[in-house]
Amino acid sequence: MKKALKIALKIVLIFIGFILIYLVAAFSLSKITIDQEPNTKPEIELYILTNGVHTDIVMPTKNDQIDWSQKVKFENTKTADSTYKYIAMGWGDKGFYLETPEWSDLKASVAFKAASGLSTTAIHATYYKSLREGEDCKKMMISKDQYNRLIQYINDSFQKDASGNFLNIKTDAVYGKTDAFYEANGSYSLFHTCNSWANSGLKASGQKCCFWTATDSGIFSKYK
Repeated sequence: MKKALKIALKIVLIFIGFILIYLVAAFSLSKITIDQEPNTKPEIELYILTNGVHTDIVMPTKNDQIDWSQKVKFENTKTADSTYKYIAMGWGDKGFYLETPEWSDLKASVAFKAASGLSTTAIHATYYKSLREGEDCKKMMISKDQYNRLIQYINDSFQKDASGNFLNIKTDAVYGKTDAFYEANGSYSLFHTCNSWANSGLKASGQKCCFWTATDSGIFSKYK
């Protein structure tokens, strides 16, 4: 009995130690700033947007480099309105996206899969007609070359069929009338979160970002 209790205590202490190390690392690494690439032309308007937990990257719906609406089709949204000027992309755990509309709906199985990297992922795409800068929305201007790198990064995050089409997830679990979900590559975990995905997108396109972050606050602290 005593031996079993000792083993249980060790497991608890190891778990607590892991959590403490993770929190310290997450805090420390988010404080390390990767600076924006110098001497680049301000040619493309981008935004980062947060709902208080999750970071989206917002891009023009179309320009001479890419028309996202040809891949993320308007008809996959409830409005099917083709006049929207901006598209927001966010990557994350599929279970959280589709099964957890409110935190009170969170299931232990979903949380465990998300934390451990055992679940599948999705991309949440939302169309906007306009954006307003504020604490939750920051604007940046990047070059065409930088945008090409961001396009490649985001494109590689989508699962595709044999013809290269993004795989739309048919679901009623959308958040509004202008959004849709798509199958994504990669696994969500404590080390690869929705915000670390967005941070990596900023890093790939030469923008100011964290060395690594699990949270939206890490990213937005660079744009105050």
